[in-house]
Amino acid sequence: QVQLAESGGGSVQAGGSLRLSCVASGYTYSTYCMAWFRQAPGKEREGVAAIWRPGGSTYYAGSVKGRFTISQDTTKSTLYLQMSSLKPEESALYYCAATTDWFGRCPLETGDEYTYWGQGTQVTVSS
Repeated sequence: QVQLAESGGGSVQAGGSLRLSCVASGYTYSTYCMAWFRQAPGKEREGVAAIWRPGGSTYYAGSVKGRFTISQDTTKSTLYLQMSSLKPEESALYYCAATTDWFGRCPLETGDEYTYWGQGTQVTVSS
């Protein structure tokens, strides 16, 4: 199986930046996609960004494109999410996710395709 551990969350002022990290361990060689999802209290989970591990293709939610960047360090099995120009409405628990199945893309619509999840790291953006 795959274990995921997020870090890097915290509190920032609106317009600030944070970089989240996710360290993957276990059977990482079989992981096709890794992604970031977020969920605020009382709200549905939403996909933020995803990356195809073997080739590096990236996918973004329209609301974060141009402000967030997903990347990976394959030698360290580490996933990153660089977040800039953060908005208060983006306060949420941010989760790292991975799947060992290939769907032809790395989906962000529901997150149901992802088998492995971290415990989340809290991001709070104040105004």
